[in-house]
Amino acid sequence: MQNHATYDPEILPPGVRSRIIPGINGLDMHVLEAGFESTNNAGRPGRPCLLLLHGFPELAYSWRKIMGPLADAGYHVVAPDQRGYGRTTGWDGDYDGDLGSFRFLNLVRDVLGLVAALDLTSVAGVIGHDFGSPVAAYCALIRPDVFPAVALMSGPFAGPPAISDRMPAPEGDIHADLAALQRPRKHYQWYYSTRPANDDMVNCPQGVHDFLRAYYHYKSADWAGNKPAPLAAWSAPELAKMPTYYIMEHGQSMAETVAAEMPSTQEIAACAWLTDDELAVYAGEFSRNGFQGGLQWYRCRTQGPYESQLQVFAGRTIDVPAIFIAGASDWGIHQVPGALEKMQNQACSNMAAVHLIPGAGHWVQQEQPEAVSRILLEFLAQ
Repeated sequence: MQNHATYDPEILPPGVRSRIIPGINGLDMHVLEAGFESTNNAGRPGRPCLLLLHGFPELAYSWRKIMGPLADAGYHVVAPDQRGYGRTTGWDGDYDGDLGSFRFLNLVRDVLGLVAALDLTSVAGVIGHDFGSPVAAYCALIRPDVFPAVALMSGPFAGPPAISDRMPAPEGDIHADLAALQRPRKHYQWYYSTRPANDDMVNCPQGVHDFLRAYYHYKSADWAGNKPAPLAAWSAPELAKMPTYYIMEHGQSMAETVAAEMPSTQEIAACAWLTDDELAVYAGEFSRNGFQGGLQWYRCRTQGPYESQLQVFAGRTIDVPAIFIAGASDWGIHQVPGALEKMQNQACSNMAAVHLIPGAGHWVQQEQPEAVSRILLEFLAQ
């Protein structure tokens, strides 16, 4: 990398460029683009546009392996570093800073701002992976005129939260139950919401590069223990069936958790979907920025101050064509019991298909890019 503004072209696949688009909802947004060469008479890209929204701990760079195939099929493909990530600037990365700017409705506003900055009134589709999945879902639910098709990846969307005048069950119950297990545990999302979490990862003993290597490995199909199955209930005994990257040992940090699963030198050399040079891009960005920008998203979810804003959409469904894609070895599809089924049967009224791809874990578009590209193109063609 030459500077903190854009990527050195040498680290990107052929046909993919890095640029900054200023003035988007207070952000100067870094994007990767493919299929930008073709323009119409007004000088704007003449191809239908696809927006790709990454998750945690990822970047626009996470889409590098499918951007070319989508562009080759005739699309203008745009992947931003979302608020809190990478080379996008203008966000508050302080734990005590502006948490509200990371609420879901403002993340949707970021995406709408990107559409406007591209001089478009709508796109062909929005595709979200991991934490990008609910952002894509709310884009399609709130503004179907702008986002007429949606692909959700690795994170099922069960719909907006319900409105209830009843007092909710005490939030601490599940956490007390997890801590009271014979093998005490804790939920990773609530750990990610704590003040020490960022420092635990940025300043971990193994360094950010090796932390991310172990983290990505542990949640991929390369880790033989990933054999997901539906959970019967949101209860401590059921949640504790998941690997420790979701339901952690009670006294450990995430860096300590994944260190035990660090792949061998031979496994790293065999990892074609994430070479050490590719991993260095992630390590460089998170070493420079830290993880707090992404962790703010978790805090907005677990601490619940913005839940009432989403309740405005209670009962509303995603009615545009939708598809769900995940790795067959991804525990993420089951981490909220019943969410996958609720997405199919209630939250999305026009669900085209659910694809669970063999040979992929959580990082499905990186682990099996050919299969993901094919499925997306078939869906979009319909």
